[in-house]
Amino acid sequence: MDAEDERTQIDPRANPWAMLSALPLFSGLPKSVVDDAVAELEWTSLPGGRVLFEAGSPADAVYFVISGCLGAFAPDGELVGRITAGESVGEMGLIVARPRAATVRALRDSELAMLSAGTFERVLLGHPEAILRLARLTVERLEDAAGSRERRAMPRTIALLPRHADIDVAALSADLAGALSVFGRVDFVSSLRAGSHSPQWFHELESRNDFVVYVADPADTPWTRLCLRQADVVLLAALATDAPGLWQGFDGQDAAVRRAELLLVHRGPLAAGAAGRWRALLPVTPIHHLRGPQDCPRLARLLTGRAVGLVMSGGGARGFAHLGVVRALREHGVPIDLVGGSSMGGILAAGVAADWSDAELVERFRRCFVDTNPLADFTLPLVSLVAGRKVGRLLRHELGEVDIEDLPLPFFCVSSNLTTGRVAVHQRGPLWRWLRASVAIPGVLPPVFHGGEVYVDGGTMNNLPVDVMRAKGRGPVIGVDVGTDRAFTTDVEATEAPSVWKLFRGGRRRRPNILQILWRSGMVNATAITKERRAQSDLLLTPALESLDLLDWKSFGRAIDIGYRDACEKLAGGALERLRAAYEPPAGG
Repeated sequence: MDAEDERTQIDPRANPWAMLSALPLFSGLPKSVVDDAVAELEWTSLPGGRVLFEAGSPADAVYFVISGCLGAFAPDGELVGRITAGESVGEMGLIVARPRAATVRALRDSELAMLSAGTFERVLLGHPEAILRLARLTVERLEDAAGSRERRAMPRTIALLPRHADIDVAALSADLAGALSVFGRVDFVSSLRAGSHSPQWFHELESRNDFVVYVADPADTPWTRLCLRQADVVLLAALATDAPGLWQGFDGQDAAVRRAELLLVHRGPLAAGAAGRWRALLPVTPIHHLRGPQDCPRLARLLTGRAVGLVMSGGGARGFAHLGVVRALREHGVPIDLVGGSSMGGILAAGVAADWSDAELVERFRRCFVDTNPLADFTLPLVSLVAGRKVGRLLRHELGEVDIEDLPLPFFCVSSNLTTGRVAVHQRGPLWRWLRASVAIPGVLPPVFHGGEVYVDGGTMNNLPVDVMRAKGRGPVIGVDVGTDRAFTTDVEATEAPSVWKLFRGGRRRRPNILQILWRSGMVNATAITKERRAQSDLLLTPALESLDLLDWKSFGRAIDIGYRDACEKLAGGALERLRAAYEPPAGG
């Protein structure tokens, strides 16, 4: 334990005047106002998880957080705000004389000071300076809430809870702390170091650091329960090969109070099917695969809202440009932490999520789409021109019989659900099946029928699903659109199909074939939506692919080169610096 840990902690109750006058609400107010408030203060301790007041209850007091952290919850249970040390809560209900608008609960052990409604009205509302300060603080709080609406709140305290003693929690916590140290000062605390310190000691510890990692015991001990009460997010660590089961000391209902995310620790190659087994136990809990220390920097970015999400659009053979973009991003040191896509973009994104190297991406997709034509198994056109067996076989051969949630990187693809008329987002289940649905161009490939519903190409409704990635709230989003820039034109004047002999005598006229017409028809309604999705990207890449046809599989190498050159030029033009500001700390920070 260092000298800083051993120093004597100052109890705010011993000097309430200094404590109160330092709060934003009282700072700068006349001494008489602070004196009157100090005389009426009441003190209370609120254990983590305990409710301070319920939505709809009478507004009868204002509270000041001395240490710890409170959470404000909407009626539907969503966490809508945090109240940290030095902030107040409950004053708005007193000002407008209305019942509480939200439920407030302690996110960790907290020390509070309270002023009753009568004292609040007499001491504060009778002073113009205090009323002005209240108005300013209220406006600032509303602005902060609006600015963070799309961001996942960044945790400052993290509890690492091992399921059993076989997990090397000391090494895991050290690796995580090292990864978090890139973004600020980090400390991690186990039961041996914490001892029996007071809540004020923990408050001082958290005040000195940007992040604190609490290392819980694998058993239901008082220390484990304290770790859970202190945590903004709980990381549930388990061996991927274990049979799913609950953690001692952790109630699944606790996820309603604070975030919980699952760490599946792998010893060797990824354990196929592991994520699906755990998903049955924790259906809405995010899953992270840890194969070793190399995965901790990605985990740290995901936890802190600095993860880079890459979204790839559909576009047929033009989609190969995505491979060039990925190569450029990797060469420029841009991490790809989670990935998703639509149609052809979804297929290529799956290779990235599988953590394939640049060479492996090129080799595998060349084998699938260049060495053999995936649309060559024509059939009687009752449902589609192509039977689809070849596409399904190629996807299963190259990607294997894996589930989406077993991919090393978080991944999603989208398809269009014709039964519900909505976009379907696929984040679990057999990877090959949902990729097959995502690329089922209406009229070209048969739909995928599953669970009584009909799925077709994702590009029909959402060809650039940046909105899906942004809704995750994990960090900046790169959108790559290779789809519909080229006008669909012809130099033929006709109102009916020509005879066969005219087709052969037609020379070099541009007459779209049936595959091109069906492909373009399936995507045209998504054009306006794609423009909106482009605007939602933090970095938008649009490789110049006008010269390439959607079905020109032999343009594989050209498309990759165009995507690579375009991304390199964009990154060199200042885009890299702007992007880095979103996923790296400022220089000297």
